[in-house]
Amino acid sequence: MTHLVDALTSVQRMLARDLAARFEDENATLEQWRVMRALANAPGLSMGEIATELEIPQPTLTRVVDSLVDSALLYRTQSAEDRRKVSVHLSTLGRRKLTRLNALADAHEQSLTADIGEQTLDRLVSSLHTLRHAEAART
Repeated sequence: MTHLVDALTSVQRMLARDLAARFEDENATLEQWRVMRALANAPGLSMGEIATELEIPQPTLTRVVDSLVDSALLYRTQSAEDRRKVSVHLSTLGRRKLTRLNALADAHEQSLTADIGEQTLDRLVSSLHTLRHAEAART
């Protein structure tokens, strides 16, 4: 019997390790790239919104964002209306870094596509989205 969670976990870890190795020359982690991508797509998210969107535990996210802020790749702003609300933004330097990381990620995906074929990859991604929506509907 095939165990879906085992198969998905094994493949996810393998792909994440390979992509993380490609990011080493840029001195970036997979989680940093994911956070920067989220902020490029939706500027000004709060920490809670990022954690929810990326399914990253809050303490881990705080460490990731702090390291990106320390490197001047992200910056935080406080809401003028509610000083307790803090938004996170991608800096100009962060956008340049994200462009380089996206190029590495694209090359990684192109390599995978060459191995298994575009149609297979498209079907796999579509199936995973279907599974995610089905699971979300159940909860």
